[in-house]
Amino acid sequence: MVVPAAESSDETLAALAAAGDSSAFEVIVHRYQARVFRLACRLTSDTDAPDVLQETFLQVYRHLPSFRGESQFGTWLYRIATNAALMHRRATARRPAESLEAFLPRFDADGTHAATPAELQVASRADELLDRQTLAGKARAVIARLPDAYRDAFVLRDLEDMPTAQVAQVLGIEPAAVRQRVHRARLMLRGYLSDLLGVKP
Repeated sequence: MVVPAAESSDETLAALAAAGDSSAFEVIVHRYQARVFRLACRLTSDTDAPDVLQETFLQVYRHLPSFRGESQFGTWLYRIATNAALMHRRATARRPAESLEAFLPRFDADGTHAATPAELQVASRADELLDRQTLAGKARAVIARLPDAYRDAFVLRDLEDMPTAQVAQVLGIEPAAVRQRVHRARLMLRGYLSDLLGVKP
């Protein structure tokens, strides 16, 4: 049996692991466990993430023989991880007490944005708080309050840096739906962070 090199492609490792090479599967786990754990934290919670991580790699191991290379291995694995997180989330059924829908932008009868120029300027500062490098602590708690469909798309697209087409594959929806959900999630988060900065909707 050939010992897989650490730089082997995902697809090569998957084929070796499917054929029973446990060292190839160990390389896959080592390569993806930090990313899957981070994704699990973002889609569930720090407490639930270890269970999601374990379930993900159990499912990956069980289904390796069915991986046919029709999508990239990483996309296939992320789909399994996302599904494991969603199933865990449904099982625990913990929903936020307050929705972020109230923080979407408001417009008057003429279609003009209801915020004043000063409020819009503060809202633009809120956009800066959405930078990927600053999403931590309180911002993570806010993301957890997004409606599930928007949260999943936002986490995969904006936090995991997945291309829209790949997010669509993982979630099993059209790319246009991904863009719509991500846009709406950004609006809700922007509105909430504006409120934190002192701009009332």
